[in-house]
This record gives sequence, structure tokens and C-alpha cells, in this order.
Amino acid sequence: MQKENCWVWFKGSIKDGGIWKGGFTYQKDCNPGVLIQNPGYVQCRVPDWRISTTEPPDKSIGPNIPENSVWKIL
Repeated sequence: MQKENCWVWFKGSIKDGGIWKGGFTYQKDCNPGVLIQNPGYVQCRVPDWRISTTEPPDKSIGPNIPENSVWKIL
């Protein structure tokens, strides 16, 4: 598996909006989603729509979440 750089969307709180954070790498494998890594965070698996392989122009605008996504939390 090859690691590639990415930006990850963090939702934030109800009062504060989310933000894209850089400095992560990701790996795809046979499991759903992608495995993200960063020295300052615990390695975890997130949905594909939560990462961007290019720097977002506006870091406060979140990703498009697919309809009926199994990862979507209301």
C-alpha cells in the first residue's frame, strides 16, 4: 500500500464550524473508507468524502457528503 498526502475534514462543535487540516497521509485497502495517519493523531479509518488530495481553497467549507452515506452522522 502506498501512502499519499491529504487534507482531512474535522467537523468541530455545534457552535464552531469545521475545518480542513493538512499534514495527513492516507492509504486505501480492501476495507471501506481510507486509513489516515498523522504523528499528532491516533491512526483511524474515515470515509472517502472526508479527505481531499488537494488543498481546499476555503478551509472552512466542508465536503459534499453523499446521500445515504453509511458514515454520515446527523
